[in-house]
Amino acid sequence: MATKTNVNPAAKSYAKTGIIAAIVIAVAACGVWLVSSLNGNSGASVEESMEMVSTDAANASDLRIAVIRMDAIQNDAVALQDLRKQKENYESKLRDELTKRQKELEKEKAEIEKSQDVLSREALQRRVVDYQGRVNELQRDLTERAQSIEMSFQKALNDVQTKHLDPIIEGTIAKKKLSLVVDGRFARTGADAANLDITDEIVKALDKKVSKVKMDTPKGF
Repeated sequence: MATKTNVNPAAKSYAKTGIIAAIVIAVAACGVWLVSSLNGNSGASVEESMEMVSTDAANASDLRIAVIRMDAIQNDAVALQDLRKQKENYESKLRDELTKRQKELEKEKAEIEKSQDVLSREALQRRVVDYQGRVNELQRDLTERAQSIEMSFQKALNDVQTKHLDPIIEGTIAKKKLSLVVDGRFARTGADAANLDITDEIVKALDKKVSKVKMDTPKGF
């Protein structure tokens, strides 16, 4: 069997830095080549290119705009509140199981420590390895189940969005003959903008359409 050579961490770091530096230099060289190529074949001027852009634009008097605060919908809609409760219940069960299994492992660890003077070196080592294996298994199991909870929750959210919320928003756009709907989280509005924020109407319509959506049961539950 080949002998494993210990490599100085500093040398490994230096080698890694050298590789990164070489990549940076190579990319920079490609960038210089690309710029020189573009300069050599610049094509049309800005003025010539602008010939492709028309003077047409939306007229403010013709625009009908509304704002929807998606964060408020997520907080206030009955179906989404229920989904969060389902997720929290699964997470609570997982935390309870974690606490229980941690106590079991702590008890086993204490027993191993007490048996150090009784067991042979080999027997003690086997028990320690077995204990560590169970710790690792617990970590993997709980991580996978936590991920499964999140996946199930996100799937349910997506179902509400595509099956219920999107059709309501599209119907509202048609009914109000809106030209543009803006996410209120990224908009700033004045106090005198009457009928601009339609979030409450969307929430009421969504509550009427759906009040409960069941999450798929996460793996391990």
